[in-house]
Amino acid sequence: MRLRITAIGWLLCSLALPASAHHGSSISYDTAKQWTTWAKVVQFNYMNPHPTMTFEREVEGGVLEPWVSELLTNPSMMARQGWTKKKSEQALAPGTRVKLTLSTSRAGGFSGIVLGIQAEDGSPVVGGARPAEAPDLDGKPGGLQPEGEIVLPGQDAQ
Repeated sequence: MRLRITAIGWLLCSLALPASAHHGSSISYDTAKQWTTWAKVVQFNYMNPHPTMTFEREVEGGVLEPWVSELLTNPSMMARQGWTKKKSEQALAPGTRVKLTLSTSRAGGFSGIVLGIQAEDGSPVVGGARPAEAPDLDGKPGGLQPEGEIVLPGQDAQ
């Protein structure tokens, strides 16, 4: 009987471990290299574990770059700051022009993590803008892309 209780206890502990794990944003995104740009919201999704947003930014020659992103913050933290699902979706409705502070994916491309959002009048949106010394790369194609040969977790260094 005691062996059965011990086995059940170990099983319950092992099932609880994945629930306590969380990914780190610095693994996927170069959060040490932040930059800002103006963008137009295409779609905002208030979802767990992090809200997602697609946006477009106009670069040299009037070309539109389509980006995908996730927000650093999560819905429970947003709700505690007063940014409910309804309020967030209204503030980030398709077509809304916002200034983003973000970091690009370590893999490069048009994917990033949004660290802060400001409305056109400078007021914080969805939990506030993150104060940072970040270059303004509005209009620069590609924004701030990773430099050099980047080895991602799980890849072999050549």
